[in-house]
Amino acid sequence: MSVTTPASRAAAPPSSPSVGALPQDFGALVRQDPEISGILLAEAGRQSSTLQLIAAENFTSPAVLAALGSPLANKYAEGYPGARHHGGCEQADAAERAAVRRAMSLFGAEHANVQPHSGSSAVLAAYAALLRPGDTVLAMGLPYGGHLTHGAPGNFSGRWFEFAGYGVDPDSGLIDYAQVRALARARRPKAIVCGSISYPRHPDYEQFRAIADEAGAYLIADAAHPMGLIAGGAAPSPVPYADVVCATTHKVLRGPRGGMILCGVELSERIDRAVFPFTQGGAQMHTVAAKAVAFGEAAAPAYAVYAHRVVANARVLAAALESEGLEITTGGTDTHIVVADPAPLGVDARTARERLVAAGMILDTCALPYGDARGIRLGTAAVTTQGMDEDDMTRIAGLFGAAVRAEGDPGRLRAEVRGLAEHNPPYPG
Repeated sequence: MSVTTPASRAAAPPSSPSVGALPQDFGALVRQDPEISGILLAEAGRQSSTLQLIAAENFTSPAVLAALGSPLANKYAEGYPGARHHGGCEQADAAERAAVRRAMSLFGAEHANVQPHSGSSAVLAAYAALLRPGDTVLAMGLPYGGHLTHGAPGNFSGRWFEFAGYGVDPDSGLIDYAQVRALARARRPKAIVCGSISYPRHPDYEQFRAIADEAGAYLIADAAHPMGLIAGGAAPSPVPYADVVCATTHKVLRGPRGGMILCGVELSERIDRAVFPFTQGGAQMHTVAAKAVAFGEAAAPAYAVYAHRVVANARVLAAALESEGLEITTGGTDTHIVVADPAPLGVDARTARERLVAAGMILDTCALPYGDARGIRLGTAAVTTQGMDEDDMTRIAGLFGAAVRAEGDPGRLRAEVRGLAEHNPPYPG
Protein backbone atom coordinates (compact mmCIF):
# COMPACT_ATOMS: atom_id res chain seq x y z
CA MET A 1 0.00 0.00 0.00
CA SER A 2 1.40 3.40 -0.92
CA VAL A 3 2.25 5.64 2.02
CA THR A 4 1.52 8.68 -0.13
CA THR A 5 -2.21 8.05 -0.20
CA PRO A 6 -4.41 8.32 2.91
CA ALA A 7 -5.40 4.87 4.09
CA SER A 8 -9.01 5.99 4.34
CA ARG A 9 -9.44 6.45 0.59
CA ALA A 10 -12.57 4.78 -0.72
CA ALA A 11 -13.30 3.30 -4.11
CA ALA A 12 -13.03 5.76 -6.98
CA PRO A 13 -14.86 5.93 -10.28
CA PRO A 14 -13.05 4.29 -13.17
CA SER A 15 -12.93 5.90 -16.60
CA SER A 16 -16.62 5.03 -17.06
CA PRO A 17 -17.75 5.26 -13.43
CA SER A 18 -20.87 3.59 -12.10
CA VAL A 19 -23.10 5.00 -9.40
CA GLY A 20 -21.71 2.35 -7.03
CA ALA A 21 -18.24 3.87 -7.34
CA LEU A 22 -19.43 7.13 -5.80
CA PRO A 23 -20.79 7.94 -2.31
CA GLN A 24 -23.71 5.81 -1.20
CA ASP A 25 -26.26 8.64 -1.39
CA PHE A 26 -25.28 9.53 -4.96
CA GLY A 27 -28.18 7.42 -6.17
CA ALA A 28 -30.59 10.04 -4.79
CA LEU A 29 -29.01 12.65 -7.05
CA VAL A 30 -29.17 10.31 -10.05
CA ARG A 31 -32.89 9.80 -9.49
CA GLN A 32 -33.73 13.43 -8.81
CA ASP A 33 -31.43 15.28 -11.21
CA PRO A 34 -30.04 13.17 -14.06
CA GLU A 35 -28.50 16.22 -15.73
CA ILE A 36 -26.29 17.22 -12.80
CA SER A 37 -25.52 13.65 -11.78
CA GLY A 38 -24.40 12.98 -15.34
CA ILE A 39 -22.09 15.98 -15.19
CA LEU A 40 -20.57 14.78 -11.91
CA LEU A 41 -20.12 11.25 -13.22
CA ALA A 42 -18.41 12.64 -16.30
CA GLU A 43 -16.10 14.74 -14.12
CA ALA A 44 -15.25 11.68 -12.02
CA GLY A 45 -14.36 9.88 -15.22
CA ARG A 46 -12.24 12.78 -16.44
CA GLN A 47 -10.27 12.96 -13.21
CA SER A 48 -9.58 9.22 -13.14
CA SER A 49 -8.57 8.86 -16.81
CA THR A 50 -6.30 11.90 -17.23
CA LEU A 51 -3.22 13.23 -15.42
CA GLN A 52 -3.95 16.19 -13.14
CA LEU A 53 -0.82 18.34 -13.39
CA ILE A 54 -2.30 21.72 -12.44
CA ALA A 55 -0.14 23.00 -9.58
CA ALA A 56 -3.14 24.28 -7.61
CA GLU A 57 -5.09 21.00 -7.67
CA ASN A 58 -5.05 17.79 -5.66
CA PHE A 59 -7.31 14.94 -4.53
CA THR A 60 -8.89 15.18 -1.09
CA SER A 61 -9.45 12.09 1.04
CA PRO A 62 -12.91 10.50 1.29
CA ALA A 63 -12.99 11.79 4.88
CA VAL A 64 -12.64 15.39 3.67
CA LEU A 65 -15.36 14.79 1.06
CA ALA A 66 -17.61 13.33 3.75
CA ALA A 67 -17.22 16.45 5.90
CA LEU A 68 -18.02 18.65 2.90
CA GLY A 69 -21.25 16.73 2.36
CA SER A 70 -22.20 16.67 6.05
CA PRO A 71 -25.22 18.28 7.77
CA LEU A 72 -22.99 21.22 8.77
CA ALA A 73 -23.66 22.41 5.21
CA ASN A 74 -27.10 23.39 6.54
CA LYS A 75 -25.86 25.52 9.44
CA TYR A 76 -25.60 29.30 9.49
CA ALA A 77 -22.93 30.43 11.95
CA GLU A 78 -22.05 34.11 11.64
CA GLY A 79 -19.43 35.13 14.16
CA TYR A 80 -16.94 33.03 16.09
CA PRO A 81 -17.22 30.12 18.55
CA GLY A 82 -19.02 31.24 21.68
CA ALA A 83 -20.17 34.48 20.04
CA ARG A 84 -22.47 33.51 17.16
CA HIS A 85 -25.36 35.51 15.78
CA HIS A 86 -27.49 32.36 15.41
CA GLY A 87 -28.63 29.67 17.79
CA GLY A 88 -27.87 25.99 17.56
CA CYS A 89 -24.14 26.46 16.90
CA GLU A 90 -22.81 24.06 19.51
CA GLN A 91 -21.43 21.57 16.97
CA ALA A 92 -20.36 24.31 14.56
CA ASP A 93 -18.36 25.83 17.41
CA ALA A 94 -16.78 22.45 18.18
CA ALA A 95 -15.79 21.95 14.54
CA GLU A 96 -14.25 25.41 14.24
CA ARG A 97 -12.39 25.13 17.53
CA ALA A 98 -10.95 21.81 16.36
CA ALA A 99 -9.87 23.32 13.04
CA VAL A 100 -8.24 26.30 14.76
CA ARG A 101 -6.49 24.12 17.33
CA ARG A 102 -5.17 21.76 14.67
CA ALA A 103 -4.00 24.57 12.40
CA MET A 104 -2.13 26.29 15.23
CA SER A 105 -0.46 23.03 16.21
CA LEU A 106 0.39 22.01 12.64
CA PHE A 107 2.03 25.31 11.72
CA GLY A 108 3.27 26.51 15.11
CA ALA A 109 1.14 29.65 14.99
CA GLU A 110 -0.22 31.68 17.88
CA HIS A 111 -3.54 32.34 16.16
CA ALA A 112 -5.47 30.87 13.23
CA ASN A 113 -8.58 32.02 11.42
CA VAL A 114 -10.06 29.19 9.35
CA GLN A 115 -13.13 31.00 8.01
CA PRO A 116 -11.84 32.59 4.74
CA HIS A 117 -13.69 31.16 1.76
CA SER A 118 -10.56 31.19 -0.42
CA GLY A 119 -6.94 32.27 -0.58
CA SER A 120 -8.02 35.54 -2.17
CA SER A 121 -10.48 36.10 0.68
CA ALA A 122 -7.65 35.54 3.15
CA VAL A 123 -5.43 38.09 1.41
CA LEU A 124 -8.31 40.59 1.26
CA ALA A 125 -8.81 40.22 5.01
CA ALA A 126 -5.09 40.64 5.69
CA TYR A 127 -5.03 43.86 3.68
CA ALA A 128 -8.19 45.06 5.42
CA ALA A 129 -6.63 44.42 8.82
CA LEU A 130 -3.31 46.15 8.13
CA LEU A 131 -3.84 48.74 5.37
CA ARG A 132 -5.96 51.65 4.30
CA PRO A 133 -6.96 52.44 0.71
CA GLY A 134 -4.14 54.22 -1.08
CA ASP A 135 -1.35 52.62 0.95
CA THR A 136 1.72 51.41 -0.92
CA VAL A 137 2.38 47.67 -1.05
CA LEU A 138 5.43 45.90 -2.42
CA ALA A 139 4.78 42.51 -4.02
CA MET A 140 6.12 40.25 -6.76
CA GLY A 141 5.22 41.78 -10.12
CA LEU A 142 2.54 40.00 -12.11
CA PRO A 143 4.90 39.20 -15.04
CA TYR A 144 7.18 37.35 -12.61
CA GLY A 145 4.53 35.23 -10.94
CA GLY A 146 2.59 37.60 -8.69
CA HIS A 147 -1.02 36.65 -7.91
CA LEU A 148 -4.07 38.68 -8.90
CA THR A 149 -4.28 39.87 -5.29
CA HIS A 150 -0.77 41.28 -5.61
CA GLY A 151 -1.88 44.34 -7.56
CA ALA A 152 -3.65 43.21 -10.74
CA PRO A 153 -5.49 46.25 -12.18
CA GLY A 154 -8.82 44.42 -12.37
CA ASN A 155 -8.54 43.04 -8.84
CA PHE A 156 -9.54 44.80 -5.61
CA SER A 157 -5.84 44.96 -4.70
CA GLY A 158 -4.89 46.99 -7.77
CA ARG A 159 -7.89 49.29 -7.38
CA TRP A 160 -7.53 50.04 -3.68
CA PHE A 161 -3.77 50.13 -3.13
CA GLU A 162 -0.61 51.40 -4.84
CA PHE A 163 1.47 48.38 -5.74
CA ALA A 164 5.15 48.36 -6.61
CA GLY A 165 6.32 45.13 -8.21
CA TYR A 166 9.67 43.46 -7.65
CA GLY A 167 11.06 40.88 -10.04
CA VAL A 168 13.75 38.28 -10.52
CA ASP A 169 17.32 38.21 -11.73
CA PRO A 170 17.19 37.88 -15.54
CA ASP A 171 19.94 35.27 -15.60
CA SER A 172 19.05 33.00 -12.68
CA GLY A 173 15.30 33.63 -12.48
CA LEU A 174 15.66 33.96 -8.69
CA ILE A 175 14.16 36.78 -6.64
CA ASP A 176 16.35 39.88 -6.83
CA TYR A 177 16.57 40.80 -3.13
CA ALA A 178 18.73 43.83 -3.87
CA GLN A 179 15.88 45.16 -6.01
CA VAL A 180 13.36 44.36 -3.27
CA ARG A 181 15.46 46.32 -0.75
CA ALA A 182 15.96 49.26 -3.12
CA LEU A 183 12.23 49.45 -3.87
CA ALA A 184 11.40 49.25 -0.16
CA ARG A 185 13.77 52.11 0.60
CA ALA A 186 12.44 54.23 -2.26
CA ARG A 187 8.70 53.54 -1.84
CA ARG A 188 8.44 53.01 1.95
CA PRO A 189 5.56 50.54 1.62
CA LYS A 190 3.08 49.89 4.39
CA ALA A 191 3.35 46.16 3.64
CA ILE A 192 5.59 43.77 1.72
CA VAL A 193 4.07 40.60 0.27
CA CYS A 194 6.19 37.53 -0.43
CA GLY A 195 4.63 34.71 -2.40
CA SER A 196 3.94 33.66 -5.96
CA ILE A 197 1.80 31.39 -8.10
CA SER A 198 4.71 30.11 -10.18
CA TYR A 199 8.02 30.67 -8.35
CA PRO A 200 9.52 27.17 -7.94
CA ARG A 201 12.06 28.08 -5.25
CA HIS A 202 11.73 28.88 -1.54
CA PRO A 203 11.50 32.57 -0.63
CA ASP A 204 14.11 33.77 1.85
CA TYR A 205 11.67 34.75 4.59
CA GLU A 206 14.42 35.93 6.92
CA GLN A 207 15.71 38.35 4.29
CA PHE A 208 12.19 39.58 3.55
CA ARG A 209 11.73 40.16 7.30
CA ALA A 210 14.90 42.24 7.47
CA ILE A 211 13.84 44.36 4.49
CA ALA A 212 10.37 44.89 5.98
CA ASP A 213 11.84 45.93 9.32
CA GLU A 214 14.18 48.38 7.62
CA ALA A 215 11.23 49.93 5.75
CA GLY A 216 8.90 49.86 8.76
CA ALA A 217 6.49 47.63 6.82
CA TYR A 218 4.31 44.69 7.69
CA LEU A 219 5.41 41.39 6.14
CA ILE A 220 2.57 39.34 4.61
CA ALA A 221 3.43 35.85 3.38
CA ASP A 222 1.06 34.57 0.71
CA ALA A 223 1.91 30.89 1.15
CA ALA A 224 -1.02 29.43 -0.78
CA HIS A 225 1.19 27.11 -2.83
CA PRO A 226 3.87 25.93 -0.37
CA MET A 227 1.59 25.59 2.68
CA GLY A 228 1.13 21.86 2.22
CA LEU A 229 4.87 21.37 1.89
CA ILE A 230 5.37 23.45 5.03
CA ALA A 231 2.89 21.21 6.88
CA GLY A 232 4.94 18.17 5.94
CA GLY A 233 8.32 19.70 6.76
CA ALA A 234 9.33 19.82 3.08
CA ALA A 235 9.58 23.62 2.87
CA PRO A 236 10.64 26.42 5.25
CA SER A 237 7.89 28.10 7.22
CA PRO A 238 7.13 31.84 7.05
CA VAL A 239 5.33 31.73 10.41
CA PRO A 240 8.37 32.79 12.51
CA TYR A 241 9.04 35.75 10.20
CA ALA A 242 5.79 37.11 8.76
CA ASP A 243 3.29 39.28 10.59
CA VAL A 244 0.49 37.52 8.73
CA VAL A 245 0.50 34.29 6.72
CA CYS A 246 -2.28 33.76 4.18
CA ALA A 247 -2.86 30.37 2.62
CA THR A 248 -5.26 28.02 0.90
CA THR A 249 -6.29 24.69 2.36
CA HIS A 250 -6.32 22.79 -0.92
CA LYS A 251 -3.32 22.52 -3.30
CA VAL A 252 -0.56 20.40 -1.72
CA LEU A 253 -2.32 20.52 1.68
CA ARG A 254 -4.98 18.28 0.17
CA GLY A 255 -7.95 19.75 2.03
CA PRO A 256 -11.17 21.41 0.82
CA ARG A 257 -11.09 24.49 -1.36
CA GLY A 258 -10.79 27.37 1.09
CA GLY A 259 -8.43 29.73 2.87
CA MET A 260 -6.92 30.45 6.27
CA ILE A 261 -4.86 33.10 8.03
CA LEU A 262 -2.13 32.66 10.65
CA CYS A 263 -0.75 35.47 12.81
CA GLY A 264 0.53 36.39 16.25
CA VAL A 265 -1.74 37.18 19.16
CA GLU A 266 -1.10 40.92 18.81
CA LEU A 267 -2.90 40.97 15.44
CA SER A 268 -5.51 38.29 16.16
CA GLU A 269 -8.43 40.61 16.91
CA ARG A 270 -7.73 42.78 13.85
CA ILE A 271 -7.53 39.73 11.61
CA ASP A 272 -10.71 38.21 13.01
CA ARG A 273 -12.66 41.45 12.59
CA ALA A 274 -11.33 41.79 9.04
CA VAL A 275 -12.68 38.35 8.16
CA PHE A 276 -15.99 38.80 9.98
CA PRO A 277 -17.81 41.10 9.76
CA PHE A 278 -15.73 43.22 7.36
CA THR A 279 -15.13 40.94 4.36
CA GLN A 280 -17.37 37.91 4.95
CA GLY A 281 -20.66 36.89 6.47
CA GLY A 282 -21.35 33.42 7.75
CA ALA A 283 -18.61 30.84 7.60
CA GLN A 284 -19.13 27.70 5.50
CA MET A 285 -19.15 25.34 8.45
CA HIS A 286 -19.03 22.12 6.43
CA THR A 287 -15.85 23.44 4.79
CA VAL A 288 -14.43 24.44 8.18
CA ALA A 289 -15.05 20.88 9.40
CA ALA A 290 -13.35 19.53 6.27
CA LYS A 291 -10.36 21.81 6.95
CA ALA A 292 -10.11 20.29 10.42
CA VAL A 293 -10.04 16.82 8.86
CA ALA A 294 -7.29 17.86 6.44
CA PHE A 295 -5.20 19.41 9.23
CA GLY A 296 -5.50 16.18 11.17
CA GLU A 297 -4.38 14.15 8.17
CA ALA A 298 -1.43 16.49 7.59
CA ALA A 299 -0.23 15.94 11.17
CA ALA A 300 0.20 12.20 10.54
CA PRO A 301 3.68 10.77 9.75
CA ALA A 302 2.53 9.47 6.35
CA TYR A 303 1.80 13.02 5.24
CA ALA A 304 5.41 14.11 5.80
CA VAL A 305 6.52 11.24 3.57
CA TYR A 306 4.03 12.39 0.96
CA ALA A 307 5.16 16.05 1.11
CA HIS A 308 8.82 15.13 0.59
CA ARG A 309 7.87 12.78 -2.23
CA VAL A 310 5.99 15.63 -3.94
CA VAL A 311 9.25 17.61 -4.07
CA ALA A 312 11.33 14.62 -5.16
CA ASN A 313 8.88 13.93 -7.97
CA ALA A 314 8.93 17.56 -9.08
CA ARG A 315 12.72 17.61 -9.26
CA VAL A 316 12.80 14.45 -11.37
CA LEU A 317 10.04 15.77 -13.61
CA ALA A 318 11.88 19.07 -14.13
CA ALA A 319 15.12 17.32 -15.07
CA ALA A 320 13.32 14.91 -17.41
CA LEU A 321 11.44 17.74 -19.14
CA GLU A 322 14.73 19.54 -19.64
CA SER A 323 16.06 16.39 -21.28
CA GLU A 324 13.05 16.52 -23.59
CA GLY A 325 14.24 19.92 -24.79
CA LEU A 326 12.12 22.31 -22.73
CA GLU A 327 13.70 25.19 -20.84
CA ILE A 328 13.09 25.02 -17.08
CA THR A 329 12.96 28.34 -15.22
CA THR A 330 15.50 28.72 -12.37
CA GLY A 331 17.09 25.50 -13.61
CA GLY A 332 14.83 23.27 -11.50
CA THR A 333 12.57 23.40 -8.46
CA ASP A 334 12.51 23.11 -4.67
CA THR A 335 8.74 22.77 -4.49
CA HIS A 336 5.87 21.01 -6.26
CA ILE A 337 5.95 23.56 -9.09
CA VAL A 338 7.77 23.20 -12.40
CA VAL A 339 7.68 26.04 -14.95
CA ALA A 340 8.76 25.10 -18.46
CA ASP A 341 9.17 27.09 -21.66
CA PRO A 342 8.24 25.03 -24.76
CA ALA A 343 9.74 27.60 -27.15
CA PRO A 344 12.90 25.52 -27.80
CA LEU A 345 10.56 22.91 -29.30
CA GLY A 346 9.13 25.52 -31.66
CA VAL A 347 5.76 25.70 -29.89
CA ASP A 348 4.15 28.48 -27.84
CA ALA A 349 2.59 27.76 -24.46
CA ARG A 350 -1.03 27.96 -25.62
CA THR A 351 -0.45 25.48 -28.43
CA ALA A 352 1.51 23.20 -26.10
CA ARG A 353 -1.30 23.22 -23.56
CA GLU A 354 -3.87 22.34 -26.23
CA ARG A 355 -1.78 19.41 -27.42
CA LEU A 356 -1.19 18.22 -23.87
CA VAL A 357 -4.87 18.43 -22.93
CA ALA A 358 -5.73 16.45 -26.06
CA ALA A 359 -3.31 13.80 -24.84
CA GLY A 360 -4.91 13.76 -21.36
CA MET A 361 -2.34 15.84 -19.48
CA ILE A 362 -4.15 18.69 -17.70
CA LEU A 363 -2.14 21.79 -16.81
CA ASP A 364 -2.09 25.54 -17.28
CA THR A 365 0.08 28.36 -18.57
CA CYS A 366 1.77 31.16 -16.67
CA ALA A 367 3.88 34.24 -17.24
CA LEU A 368 7.58 33.71 -17.81
CA PRO A 369 10.10 35.89 -15.95
CA TYR A 370 11.48 37.29 -19.20
CA GLY A 371 9.88 38.89 -22.26
CA ASP A 372 6.15 38.67 -22.95
CA ALA A 373 5.95 34.94 -23.64
CA ARG A 374 4.09 32.43 -21.48
CA GLY A 375 5.24 29.09 -20.22
CA ILE A 376 3.73 25.86 -18.94
CA ARG A 377 3.15 25.44 -15.19
CA LEU A 378 3.00 21.92 -13.78
CA GLY A 379 2.55 20.54 -10.29
CA THR A 380 3.20 17.10 -8.80
CA ALA A 381 0.83 17.16 -5.82
CA ALA A 382 -2.09 15.26 -7.36
CA VAL A 383 -0.08 12.58 -9.16
CA THR A 384 1.92 12.01 -5.96
CA THR A 385 -1.31 11.59 -4.00
CA GLN A 386 -2.18 8.89 -6.56
CA GLY A 387 1.02 7.07 -5.59
CA MET A 388 3.14 7.86 -8.64
CA ASP A 389 6.89 7.77 -8.17
CA GLU A 390 10.05 9.09 -9.82
CA ASP A 391 9.95 6.49 -12.59
CA ASP A 392 6.43 7.65 -13.39
CA MET A 393 7.68 11.25 -13.57
CA THR A 394 10.23 10.23 -16.19
CA ARG A 395 7.50 8.47 -18.15
CA ILE A 396 5.22 11.51 -17.89
CA ALA A 397 8.00 13.73 -19.21
CA GLY A 398 8.41 11.44 -22.22
CA LEU A 399 4.69 11.54 -22.94
CA PHE A 400 4.78 15.30 -22.41
CA GLY A 401 7.57 15.79 -24.93
CA ALA A 402 5.89 13.58 -27.52
CA ALA A 403 2.60 15.47 -27.15
CA VAL A 404 4.20 18.91 -27.45
CA ARG A 405 6.18 17.84 -30.52
CA ALA A 406 3.04 16.18 -31.95
CA GLU A 407 4.96 12.95 -32.50
CA GLY A 408 3.35 9.64 -33.34
CA ASP A 409 -0.27 8.51 -33.22
CA PRO A 410 -2.36 10.83 -30.98
CA GLY A 411 -4.69 7.96 -30.13
CA ARG A 412 -1.83 5.78 -28.91
CA LEU A 413 -0.42 8.63 -26.83
CA ARG A 414 -3.80 9.28 -25.25
CA ALA A 415 -4.16 5.58 -24.50
CA GLU A 416 -0.77 5.53 -22.74
CA VAL A 417 -1.75 8.50 -20.59
CA ARG A 418 -5.09 6.88 -19.76
CA GLY A 419 -3.35 3.65 -18.83
CA LEU A 420 -0.95 5.45 -16.48
CA ALA A 421 -3.82 7.33 -14.82
CA GLU A 422 -6.03 4.27 -14.43
CA HIS A 423 -3.14 2.23 -13.04
CA ASN A 424 -2.89 4.88 -10.28
CA PRO A 425 -6.52 5.75 -9.50
CA PRO A 426 -7.09 8.74 -7.21
CA TYR A 427 -9.42 6.69 -5.00
CA PRO A 428 -8.17 3.09 -5.20
CA GLY A 429 -10.57 0.39 -4.13
